[in-house]
Amino acid sequence: MKPMNLFRTALLAAALLLAGYSGARAAGKTEKRVMPLISIEAIDPEEGTRFVTEPQSAGVSEEIASWSPGYVPPPEPYYVGCVVSWTETDGSVTVDRAEAQVKVRGNWTTNYEKKPLRIKFGEKQSLGGLNGGRAFKNWLLLAEYKDLSMLRNKAAFDLAHKILGEGLYCSDCMLVEVEINGEYWGVYLLAEQQEAVEGRVNVPEPGKNETGPYVGYLVEFDGNFRHEDPLTTFTIDYNGYAPLIPFAGTEETEPFTPLSTNPEHSRDLVGYTVKSSVRSEEQRDTIRNFISNVYVIMYSASYDEAALEMTPDFSRTVPSSKTPREAVEAVVDFQSLADMYILSEITCDPDICFSSFFMSADLSEDGDRKLRFEAPWDFDSALGNCRVVENATGFHAANTVYNVDHDFWSVNPWLTVMMRQEWFRELIAQKWTELFDSGALKETVVMIRSDSKKYKAAFTRNYKRWDNMADKEAIRRELNKKARSCRSEEEAARWLADWLWKRIRVLNGFWRRQASGVSRNFLKGPAFRP
Repeated sequence: MKPMNLFRTALLAAALLLAGYSGARAAGKTEKRVMPLISIEAIDPEEGTRFVTEPQSAGVSEEIASWSPGYVPPPEPYYVGCVVSWTETDGSVTVDRAEAQVKVRGNWTTNYEKKPLRIKFGEKQSLGGLNGGRAFKNWLLLAEYKDLSMLRNKAAFDLAHKILGEGLYCSDCMLVEVEINGEYWGVYLLAEQQEAVEGRVNVPEPGKNETGPYVGYLVEFDGNFRHEDPLTTFTIDYNGYAPLIPFAGTEETEPFTPLSTNPEHSRDLVGYTVKSSVRSEEQRDTIRNFISNVYVIMYSASYDEAALEMTPDFSRTVPSSKTPREAVEAVVDFQSLADMYILSEITCDPDICFSSFFMSADLSEDGDRKLRFEAPWDFDSALGNCRVVENATGFHAANTVYNVDHDFWSVNPWLTVMMRQEWFRELIAQKWTELFDSGALKETVVMIRSDSKKYKAAFTRNYKRWDNMADKEAIRRELNKKARSCRSEEEAARWLADWLWKRIRVLNGFWRRQASGVSRNFLKGPAFRP
């Protein structure tokens, strides 16, 4: 290179470093970057950006077709070979054109013009120092299209890291800007793939040719299970569809079966999808029997004061010499259930009865063979964004709640079934009091306000690229009146922070009294019988 060219190159590099090139090439100017930049470039120039603009989940296309005669579904999400780079806010490149496959991911969110993405690297890659800097092949970019604050998932993950006990997995995350084929694509939340792998959900996957049942499992409570491989899906009958008593504090509630009340749906509206590897029907049937019988044990202990245990092959339950509480503790990590209840009660996610609710079990010879609740996920409808618990009051996680579209009632059976037991409510109250008194919950509220200010330049660029702040038609049905009224990211973030702080204070008023021995008369009297 000639000396003059070297000199010009050095000047250009210095200018980029000082200005903080934003990736906003489409704007035709250089702006200061406040977030790292992920650059995705399709290897095949003929592909263009079709792979991130056109695909839509098959389940979403099927639903739209049901009310749209003549509807022609778009292609389902597909992987495209890409190179991916990571540029820090100071201009340094820490990942340089790493080979990867990229595709659209998600369910209803694939219906939006700005779609969430999955990156699958050819070799394990660390990004942004997340998860202690560990390297993984799979990473996700959440578009946050219907959350006008773009901070709900980030806030929920922050709460989860504070609430979930040691050894329980929750995605790490950070806000980034994205460009695709050199075109500015907006702000995304970089998050981790929900998967059974060391460093994420730590359960042992079966070996390549291992078909035996005694392995680890990651399972989603999943209303979209019908669109998955039948080898990975199943349903259970919840102890013969025995009714539950929803939890609404000290108020008495009517018995409710642990499934939808929508008469158009069958009893197996919500099934289960195994998200870890399944190599045989025996493995699928084993985890189905295990989960089904864990529920039977929990229900029998909570409603009948009876102790049951499973046979060694997990196929059935038999009477146990343990106490009812000991019987549950033998098959459930009950602290993880209490933690997940607290997180779910704070966030008021309307999908809690339908999807994105994960559990794991290590059924290997060296495993503890307990059902564990972890890997919380998908909060863009939660935290006061939709009509569910819009005013931040009342009880949600173990109560009957409307679905996200507000057209039928549901209940999450796992969060509800043990709430009759005083010892379990005391566990929740103790953990709640520790969290509140430490100031950890309030810190998340402060973080929301801080992020909104810190990343204002990036949020402004995002809403210049995407019109969903001004034109809310695509998301209007999913938002409550207050969320729809927001005219800027700052206003949406302020609503989120205010809602969350009110919600925390409302719950503190109840659970602190529980911790001090006041108002513990939840459904006293004879055991409820279906």
